[in-house]
Amino acid sequence: MAGHKSAKRTLPELEDILLRRIFLISLTEPNESDAKVAYLELTAAEILSEGRPMQLSRDLIERVLVDRLSSVFPGAEPPFEYLVGCYRRAIDEGRKIASMRDRETKSEMEAVIREAKKLVVCYCRIHLANPDMFPQAETVAKISPSSPLVSLICSEVSLAIDGFGGGSGIQCPPGFLDEFFRDLDQETLETVLRPVFEDLRTEVNKVSALGNFQPLLRALKLLVSYPACAKALVNHPKWCPVPSHVDGRVFEVTSLLGPFFHVSALPDHPIFVGQPDVGKQCFSNASARRPADLLSSFTSIKTVMNHLYDGLKDILLLLLKNTETREHILECIAEFIKRNSARSHMQVNPFICASSGAFVNLSAVMLRLCEPFLDVNLSKRDKIDPKYVFYNTRLNLRDLTAIHASSEEVTTWLANDKEMQPNGFKADSSCQMSANLEGRSSAGSAGKGKYSFICECFFMTARALNLGLLKALSDFKNIIQDLSRCEETLSNFRAMQAQGSTPQLEEDINRLEAEIERLTQEKLCYEAQILRYCDTSYLLL
Repeated sequence: MAGHKSAKRTLPELEDILLRRIFLISLTEPNESDAKVAYLELTAAEILSEGRPMQLSRDLIERVLVDRLSSVFPGAEPPFEYLVGCYRRAIDEGRKIASMRDRETKSEMEAVIREAKKLVVCYCRIHLANPDMFPQAETVAKISPSSPLVSLICSEVSLAIDGFGGGSGIQCPPGFLDEFFRDLDQETLETVLRPVFEDLRTEVNKVSALGNFQPLLRALKLLVSYPACAKALVNHPKWCPVPSHVDGRVFEVTSLLGPFFHVSALPDHPIFVGQPDVGKQCFSNASARRPADLLSSFTSIKTVMNHLYDGLKDILLLLLKNTETREHILECIAEFIKRNSARSHMQVNPFICASSGAFVNLSAVMLRLCEPFLDVNLSKRDKIDPKYVFYNTRLNLRDLTAIHASSEEVTTWLANDKEMQPNGFKADSSCQMSANLEGRSSAGSAGKGKYSFICECFFMTARALNLGLLKALSDFKNIIQDLSRCEETLSNFRAMQAQGSTPQLEEDINRLEAEIERLTQEKLCYEAQILRYCDTSYLLL
C-alpha cells in the first residue's frame, strides 16, 4: 500500500505561519480569499534586498508590525482594535498548539506566542499614549473621539443585559488588561488613563437611576482595583477641583466621582436632571396606575440604587485601603461636603449646591463604610474623639449649632484644654476592615489634626447625613405640604367650576392639575429612594 507523507515543516516555517495568523500580515501576495491579510509589498522588497528569506520571524516581526500600523489599508481596523485582535488570535493559536506532541516544537511556538503578545501590549500602550502616531481612516477618528480603552474595559465587566460594550464592538481578550497594566511606568499610565477617566465621567454625567450607568461603575471599580490605576485616578487634574470659585454644583458635575454620586431617582433642577426622567417614566399619571405597577417601579429603583451604593462603597474602600490614595479620597469627600455646606439652609440654590440625590447617595455610602464599627454594643465608641470637632483640619464643624453648648462654654473648655492632640487609638481584631484602615491612617500621626479612620468616617458621615438624608426628608415633607395645599385649592376651584366656569378659572385648574402631577411624581420618587428603602444601612438611624 503506497501512502503519501507530507514533508515535516521546519521551525522557521512554523514560526512564519504562526506569526502570519496572529498579525494577519504577509510578505508575499496573498490569495483573494485572504481579504483581511495585509500585503506589505514595500517591506517585502526591503527584506528581499537584504538577502533575507521572505518569512516572518521573532527578530523581524516588530519592524513588520510598525510598517503595518503606519499604513492605511481599505477596510482595515483602527490600530487599537487591530492590536487587540492580534492578542486574541495569539490566545487562539496558543490553544491550538497545546495538543502538539513534539515538545521542542511546542516550546518554541509557545515562546513565539508569548513574545507576540508582549509586543502587542507594548504597541497598545504606545498608541494610547500617542494617538496620532499611527494613521487611521478619517471617518473612524470622527466617529470615535473617546479612548478605545473605555469600550474594552466595559466589555470586560458588562453583563448581557447591560447593552454597553457587551454583544457588539470590541471585546476584551482574556488576560489582556492584566498584562496591559502590569509593569507600566506611572507617567505613561497616567497619560493613557487621563482620557479614560474623563470619558467615564462624561458618559455617566446626567444619567438617572434608570440609565445605563452600571457597566461604567463596574469599569471604574475594575480600574481602581489596580493600585497603579487608583494612583492615576487621584492624580487626575479633575479628581478633586480645589479652586475657591468651585462651588458644590460645579464640584459634582466636574469632579471624577461627582457624576457617579449624581445618579439618582430624586428630582433635580431641569438643567441638571438625569435621563431617563424617573418621575415621568415610572410615576406619570400615578392615580390611574395599578398598585402592582407602582410597586414594580419601587422595587426596580430600590434594586438599581443598591447596586449604585454597593459599587461606590467598593470603590471608596479600594481607595481607602491603598496607602497612596487614602488621603486623597478622604480629602475629596471632605471637600465635597465643605463645598455644599449651604445645603443646610432652608432655601437651597440648585446652581451652587449639589443635588439632593448626590448627598442622599453619599449618606448611604458613608453609612455602609461605618457598618463595621457601628455595632449594637457600641464597642468602638472610644475610638471616636470628640476633639475632632474643634481640631480637625478637614471639616469646619466648630460653628455648627448642633454642638450642645453655648459659644462661651466652648471657648472656656478650649482654653482649659491643655491636651491639643487626639487620643492614640489602637484597633482591635473584631473589626478587621476598619481596624486595618484605622491602623494605617493613624501610623506616624502624632501631630494635631491626625485622627483614625473610624473617627474621621464617623464625623464625615454625620455631616453627610445632615446635608443629605435629613435635608431630603425635610424637602419631602415640604412636597407633601405643597401637594396638600394644591389639592385643596383644586377642590375649591372645581366647586366654583360647577357653579359657572370662566376662562381664567379653567386656566387655573389646568395649572393646578399640572402642578399636582409634578408634585406627585416628586413625592413618589422620594418614597422610592428613601422611605421604601429597606436596607439595614438606614435602619441604623
